[in-house]
Amino acid sequence: MTTNRKHFLLLQGVCSPFFNRLGERLLAAGHSVTKVNFTVGDSVYWRLGNTCVYRGHAENIPEYLQCVWEKYGITDQVVFGDRRPVHRRAILAARGRGIRNHVFEEGYFRPYWVTLEREGVNAHSLLPRDPDWYREAGKRLPSVGRPKPFPNQFHMRARHDVLYHLAGVANPFLHPHYRNHALVTAPVEYAGFLLRKARMPYLKRRDDQRMQDLLASKRPFYLLPLQLKSDSQIRYHSDFKNMQEVIGKVAAAFAFNAPSDARLVIKNHPLDMGLAHYARLIKVLTQEYDLGDRLVYLEGGNLEALLKQASGLVTVNSTAGNVSLGFGCPTHALASPIYDMPGLTHQGTLDDFWQNVPKPDAELFRAYRRTVAQTVQINGGFYCNPGIALASRNALQALERQRSPLEQLMDEIGS
Repeated sequence: MTTNRKHFLLLQGVCSPFFNRLGERLLAAGHSVTKVNFTVGDSVYWRLGNTCVYRGHAENIPEYLQCVWEKYGITDQVVFGDRRPVHRRAILAARGRGIRNHVFEEGYFRPYWVTLEREGVNAHSLLPRDPDWYREAGKRLPSVGRPKPFPNQFHMRARHDVLYHLAGVANPFLHPHYRNHALVTAPVEYAGFLLRKARMPYLKRRDDQRMQDLLASKRPFYLLPLQLKSDSQIRYHSDFKNMQEVIGKVAAAFAFNAPSDARLVIKNHPLDMGLAHYARLIKVLTQEYDLGDRLVYLEGGNLEALLKQASGLVTVNSTAGNVSLGFGCPTHALASPIYDMPGLTHQGTLDDFWQNVPKPDAELFRAYRRTVAQTVQINGGFYCNPGIALASRNALQALERQRSPLEQLMDEIGS
């Protein structure tokens, strides 16, 4: 049993058994655990008891949680995603009472990592943006090593998502005021996925040919990997309303500033639901800017193979930026992801990006990656049993600490 017993309050988790497994780990370590369920799907995936059920409006959550915090003597609060409607006010209110917030999110490095930070993630991360700080931190930390791999099958994620949303059919009766953070309903999303999947054999053959032409040609090309329009990184951490707006901005900058023989390769996200019709927009932009064959659209394709030859990558704030920097590819961020700093990303304007931009500092990137991986990343996953077992086990030590690994390192170096 632990000598520093805590009481963890778990709010909404990912659509999988991850929070339930994490609760088991915390209980086995001698801590107390309470869960607040906001939907029927939350209840389906929580089987450990000691549960509170919230049926009110999102704006009243802090007032409700005040009673829960006081009743149970909550010391720590755990959430998945800091921008969900049920979490935004809860995180701020808990922080005001001195309750530690632990925020899980998809990994900054993938596929075998997940993110665990105190108080916020992405644009709200406590990670410094000072390259000299990372250079010093990198000297103090050992090599990261390779994460333990595990199966990462999409069908497992899809199965959990379908179960969660099937249970949500009862939400209007049992949780009448709950509003999903997603932009479209689950049936519409699933229909889009199925239609896209049915077309993928044809699209793959087309993309393979386009990839072959790109990699065989000596013409320079730049990459724009798309993000999901439902991504909180776009909705809350950028100035863009959607990816169509991003495509329009980048295509215009490319048309007026890139070398005349260069191409812009726009690659769709592998989990896109297929409802945005990006190919149509790209045809319109090709005609508007008289680009001929200079705009290339890929529905799929291997990002790493493209990065080995790309002249540069433009992103809003995708984790693809981390991959690009790892390949030594010049990278321009349109927002402020954690890797956007001098020495890594291009610090000029988008118009300036297309002409002779230096590569990222490889030594700085190694120090940055080593620091991020060992302070706010956990080896594991959210959707398959081996990944969940890894993530829940590896998260335990970080959750138990008074000061997180990042906070402790910041105390040592200064920030």
